[in-house]
Amino acid sequence: MATEVKVPDIGDFDDVPVVAVLVSEGDTIAKEDPLIELESDKATMEVPSSHAGVVKEIKLKEGDSASEGTVILLVEESDEGGSGGDADDGGKGGAEPSGADEDGGKTAGGSSGGQSADGGGREGYGDGGKESQSAAPPSGSNTVVDTGSSKFHASPSVRAFARRVEVDLRQVNGSGRKGRILREDVEKALKGQAAPASGGQAAQGGMGIPPIPAVDFSKFGPVEEVEMTRIQKLSGPALHRSWLNIPHVTHNESADITELDTYRKELDTQAKEEGYRVTLLSFVVKASVSALKKHWQFNASLHPDGDKLIKKDFYNIGFAADTPNGLMVPVIKDADRKGIERISRDLMELSKAARDGKLKGDDMKGATFTISSLGGIGGTSFTPIVNAPEVAILGLTRSAMTPVWDGTEFQPRNMLPMSLSYDHRAIDGALAARFAAHLKYLLGDARRLML
Repeated sequence: MATEVKVPDIGDFDDVPVVAVLVSEGDTIAKEDPLIELESDKATMEVPSSHAGVVKEIKLKEGDSASEGTVILLVEESDEGGSGGDADDGGKGGAEPSGADEDGGKTAGGSSGGQSADGGGREGYGDGGKESQSAAPPSGSNTVVDTGSSKFHASPSVRAFARRVEVDLRQVNGSGRKGRILREDVEKALKGQAAPASGGQAAQGGMGIPPIPAVDFSKFGPVEEVEMTRIQKLSGPALHRSWLNIPHVTHNESADITELDTYRKELDTQAKEEGYRVTLLSFVVKASVSALKKHWQFNASLHPDGDKLIKKDFYNIGFAADTPNGLMVPVIKDADRKGIERISRDLMELSKAARDGKLKGDDMKGATFTISSLGGIGGTSFTPIVNAPEVAILGLTRSAMTPVWDGTEFQPRNMLPMSLSYDHRAIDGALAARFAAHLKYLLGDARRLML
């Protein structure tokens, strides 16, 4: 009897387009073999099989939409299942987003942060799964597969590359297994096209900005084209959109964390015995919530009509994290209801989930304010990019012992540099200075965070 294989929990994504069907009827598949690829404007997901056996009937096709519970295919189960050798290419993995969304995932920060500002280990994490490609047929093969006028098989990265170089995939013959279009196929098609005219679409800059001229760098020395990660491809346009649409201003401040960091180290010593860590980022999250409550404009968003602010009475703090594939921003939900221990555990659990490629869409949504830390790397200041629709983002760099004049003599103090970027449409300079000053005050004494 055939068993239905359905789309598992993919967060609150609904009606996500199917961009690739990775198996065919008659294929033998194993558990966790990828079946389809879903791609929205916020994430790309490979959906794995929950059962092993032989594919009897496929219920979805490219161009269809799928949500949690949608039937993908019918499989005649086997005890062990095959290796999925007949299935199309693509790595194993859960239906986990390798991108993220505008309001809390992977688009924030403009930093490669995710480290504690005290120089501790990275909060950053894993790669969400690398995309693999089928090997092309032997070079002596003359076989050309007709992909049809509207149906073609190509991974999200190949689709993005084709869009970037303006190659119509419907006109490309795929050399991969089962006619899957590889990057090499797109490059070959590109070479066969005439170069666009100087005034053509490819030469136009956005927002009236003159385009950067194309340069053939191979004329000057050896070069290599390195494919951008899936996360970079998804986050890049969002960062660009935020930078072009938001009038950014960055306010720099330094907080004396000498006493706070001493207390943090005491808590961290005890926490290590219980299997978690207490980083400075935990205290900054806690302090940020207190500052957001006092200055609600930083926890707001611009109304679409541009004449109002949407005041939010919840406090979800995103923290930007560096991964081998790019920036991701998991979100600590209801941070105002949590103490240092729970916040520290959330940081650890979300970081581990990301390293293991297990972050879900909900884990990267709903942020009201974001913190991007470069503390474990270094620096003295930077301009983090506001993660729209948020209106502000806090950047942290490495704390350092600095001589500070106390009125009588210089004292060694542990100073934490902070860079607060904000949307000048919603926040003016005076308000930003007050917010930063209040944050500085709170971090000056851990007892103030308990009020």
